[in-house]
Parts: sequence; structure tokens; C-alpha cells
Amino acid sequence: MGRARTGKFPTQTARSAARGGSSDGRPDAFRVWLRFLRLDQRLRLMMGPSLREIGLSIPQFDVLSALDQGAGIIQGQLAQRLFVTKGNVSGLIDRLVQAGLVERRRGTQDRRSHSLFLTSEGKKLAAAGFAVQKAFVDNTLGELSTEDLATLHDLLGRWRDAAREAEESKGTQKGRIGSRSDLKNR
Repeated sequence: MGRARTGKFPTQTARSAARGGSSDGRPDAFRVWLRFLRLDQRLRLMMGPSLREIGLSIPQFDVLSALDQGAGIIQGQLAQRLFVTKGNVSGLIDRLVQAGLVERRRGTQDRRSHSLFLTSEGKKLAAAGFAVQKAFVDNTLGELSTEDLATLHDLLGRWRDAAREAEESKGTQKGRIGSRSDLKNR
């Protein structure tokens, strides 16, 4: 007989028991992951209005910051860095080009491809976006103690390494973790 659908996630005890894990009240990995996702969503929602005040959406800032750190990349590489499809990036780049923030330059080796660069106005807006981001981080994450920040930094690094290891061990099998080889550079 199947579990009744209540619209809620199963309790930690039920999940742990189903997996044969501990029911000692410690948070399990799934619960931590959900908290991480919710925090990411909340932080983006909180930072969005500050970026809009300087005329940027979060996706626009993501593009400007990626190009600030990697000038001359092509659209496909940008899409990989941002974990989105080429189609998602294409329209965004078109609008940023029209706004005078990004320019496309024809590739020297492949004339069909175009390298992407920030214009001087794009560089100024990217810098303003970084200032907004830094102020936001200082007012949120910056409230943690130096010791807590070091612990969090270590834990996130270990989680990233575990994800890389899972990617490498699973390969690029369809529907599995790690279907994108560009994750190694994150």
C-alpha cells in the first residue's frame, strides 16, 4: 500500500527509516539541500530590487559579471558558465547588445562565431552591480563570525568536491548527475 499524499515532505524520521538511516534528529542531506535551495531563492529575491535600482535584472547581471571575468568567450561558453541553454542566452545577449552594454566581435578562427565583450558602459554597469552584490553580501553573509565563514567555506568546498566526484563517477549518462562536463571548472 502506498503512502498517502499530504502535500508535505515526509518527516526526517520517516525518510531515515525508509533508507535505514538514523532517526536521532540530525538533519539529513535532503533537508540540508532543500534549505540551501530555499536560501538561494530568498537571496535572489532580496537582491533583485537592488539590482533593478541600477537598471539590471539578475540574469543581466549574471551575463555582465561572467563577461567581466571572461571577456572574449563565445555564446555557448557563456551559456555553460551560467548553467542555461544557448537559446536563453541568445535573447539576453541581443538585448544587452541593443542597450550598448555588450558587443559581439567576429571570431578570428571561425567567422561564424562571435566573441562577447563588455563595452565601456557595460563595464561600468557590471562594476555597479558588483558594488550592489558586495553590499548585499556584507549585510547578510558578512554578519557571520570569521570562524563561521571559514566553516561554511570549507563545507561548501567539500560539497562542491563531492558533486564533482559524483559527476566523474557517473559520467554523462542521460538523466544522471554530471551530464555537463563544464562543472569541473566551478
